[in-house]
Amino acid sequence: MSGPAGELPTAPPTATAKSEVADRVAIARLYGEPLFALPQDLYIPPDALEVFLETFEGPLDLLLYLIRRQNFNILDIPMAEVTRQYLGYVEQVRERNLELAAEYLLMAAMLIEIKSRMLLPPTPAQDGDEPEDPRAELVRRLLAYEQIKLASRQLEKHAQLGRDFWRARVHIEQALAPRWPHVHVDDLRAAWRDILRRARLVQRHTITRETLSVREHMSLVLRTLQGRRFAEFTELFDPARGVAVAVVTFVAMLELAKERLIELTQAEAYAPIYVRLAYVPS
Repeated sequence: MSGPAGELPTAPPTATAKSEVADRVAIARLYGEPLFALPQDLYIPPDALEVFLETFEGPLDLLLYLIRRQNFNILDIPMAEVTRQYLGYVEQVRERNLELAAEYLLMAAMLIEIKSRMLLPPTPAQDGDEPEDPRAELVRRLLAYEQIKLASRQLEKHAQLGRDFWRARVHIEQALAPRWPHVHVDDLRAAWRDILRRARLVQRHTITRETLSVREHMSLVLRTLQGRRFAEFTELFDPARGVAVAVVTFVAMLELAKERLIELTQAEAYAPIYVRLAYVPS
């Protein structure tokens, strides 16, 4: 069967070609299809596959690593060998990161200076003492750095807030005195209506004239509450004495509450109202 004009028919893949593709291992899959070779236009950044075998926190850390790795005596450092190894590492770092190599180059200049001073005859001291070893200052800095590094490792072993544990937060009520619920006006009004209703049920039609004093009933309420922890609101009224006495007693209680001589409390909403003497701290 022929194809379009000017084109030859495409032959189906042979069994040999299928076996060659099956024997090859795909290095990746792109959209589900196996990829046997990297594309020619694939761009890989220079630092993408870079691996740091050793990382140091600074020039002193590198020097201490070189000295401890070869078991050199830190009080008698072989400057030639240490300087050679140090410069080799700095050269590798400078090829990759010039900014990182700046502080290492400063230490390299110091090592070369110490090495040069050791090759020259020592300058005698003015007071007749032995001249100081050119390596003395470097040794002091290395010993101080090593002590700080060991101390930081010991601190790292301790538990840290935010990393190993979290601070517990518990709310503790500071007020020790009980906090009673506030008596709502509607509850007080409902209790007063109940007192009036009971007073009308038992009132008598005896016509008498009685002089009622609010101050007298205030004293009467205080005497009633004396020595008692609580008294129910309804206990302070005597329905048998009529509505007038109930009104005066209620006004007396309002005056006492206004002057903060008594307190009206309620355990919860719609619960009975209780009256007690106000607590006066000593």
